[in-house]
Amino acid sequence: MQWRHPGSPKPKKVKTTFSAGKVMATIFWDSKGVLYMDFLKERCTINAEYYSALLEGPVKTAIRNKRKRAQTSVSFFQDNADPHVAARTMDTIQKLKWNILPHPPYSLDLASSDYRLFGPLKEHLGGERFRNDEEVIQDVQEWLHWQPKDFFLSGICKLPDNWRKCIANQGDYVEK
Repeated sequence: MQWRHPGSPKPKKVKTTFSAGKVMATIFWDSKGVLYMDFLKERCTINAEYYSALLEGPVKTAIRNKRKRAQTSVSFFQDNADPHVAARTMDTIQKLKWNILPHPPYSLDLASSDYRLFGPLKEHLGGERFRNDEEVIQDVQEWLHWQPKDFFLSGICKLPDNWRKCIANQGDYVEK
């Protein structure tokens, strides 16, 4: 129902074209490339239980498969999102005997995934329209697959320098 003047024409109905919904990617990577990718579709969220299950299951397996000789020495770096710092997640990381690298609160400068991975990925996806979630997922996987060998290494290599700058600036933001 719509209020209108008795002599005015009826409003035109516009047909909408549906595209893919929202897809959230969780990507575990190291200096040599992607270790594991997980995709959540619309109306799903990551909580500590879900994230811990990822770490204990497919992520642990992916690390073992890729790094057969370095199974016991895993240094793990993540931001301070709630599911990442929840007690359940911390217990899982401790149980896995991974060395967690500290991440100062609100330090976006240190989130390698934000400035090295998701920034360029968003740029690649910008303006694209996908018919369904599977097309989005396939495009993301292909984009990651075709990145040059030094793409991931350069993101990891910037981390120590950004870390030192962050400490020197007492947690204030630094330029990348």
